[in-house]
Amino acid sequence: MWFDAGRICLDLVATSAPHEGIRDTDELRLWLTGAGLVPDRTPLARLGPDWVEAFRALRDDVETLVRAEIAGRDADEETLARVNAPAAAPPPGLCAVRDQQGHLVRELCGGVECAGLLAAVARDAVELLTDPGDRALLRACEGDGCARVYLDTSRGHRRRWCSSELCGNRERVARHRRRLLAAGRA
Repeated sequence: MWFDAGRICLDLVATSAPHEGIRDTDELRLWLTGAGLVPDRTPLARLGPDWVEAFRALRDDVETLVRAEIAGRDADEETLARVNAPAAAPPPGLCAVRDQQGHLVRELCGGVECAGLLAAVARDAVELLTDPGDRALLRACEGDGCARVYLDTSRGHRRRWCSSELCGNRERVARHRRRLLAAGRA
């Protein structure tokens, strides 16, 4: 899974491309942990197919809003309402507890509920879309066949790819091959 989009909500959007990244509860559990929404050892006993469906629906709505923003269009009010609804719920509470070695570690308090985790991601999307500075940094990857979006926090704000190591490297290799082919024909 990819966690380099610059925001949790954009990392969730990245799970839709190039193929479905949240097919089942195991993949959702990995995403929740990888995104930092749930500490590693947090039990997710209630996690079920309804959670997968809820996160995929939120992902699709956030992606619609982000792509509309990148294109300079207004998103429809129904999509906006579907993101605002979970954003209004309280996110999960955090507390510090001691681990077996006596170190303070983060833990979610009061149990883990789908609505609270959805609230955290939806709030992140609302914060992103209502912050003029962050909105101006939204980009779509220019890599051939890549559909990812990200926040361009690079110096000079000239980042062109979701990942320099993946899409950027592919583009540089393709450009090199084109130059070699052109030189061979001359």
